[in-house]
Amino acid sequence: MQKKLIGRTGIAVATIAMGAVASMGAAPAALASTPAQAPTALAAKNTCPTWSVTGKAVNFRSGPGTQYRSIGLLHRWDDSGTKVSSSGSWIKIKLDHKSKTGLKKGTTGWVSKQYLEQCVYMQLD
Repeated sequence: MQKKLIGRTGIAVATIAMGAVASMGAAPAALASTPAQAPTALAAKNTCPTWSVTGKAVNFRSGPGTQYRSIGLLHRWDDSGTKVSSSGSWIKIKLDHKSKTGLKKGTTGWVSKQYLEQCVYMQLD
């Protein structure tokens, strides 16, 4: 009984693999016929407004620079916000929820872009 199951599974896997190879073989031909469309799809601008903190404990500042006072700290992956504006390498964000250190939802402040990561929309179809 086990040998039959393994044999049938092997046939199914081989069939799927052969279909994938056939599809992959057709893909370059399809791209070659529409070269103007491929770069446009890849060059789409990321419009996601949410930014997540990637640094361990990052200063949330009152202005775009280290000379401005720290309002509090934001923590890696626990804290995120919506981009309000930017200035050079600094992003002004509005907190999406109460921060791990107790800053209220909706508080705005500045974080160096090197400690933030913008979310990316994914097309799943």
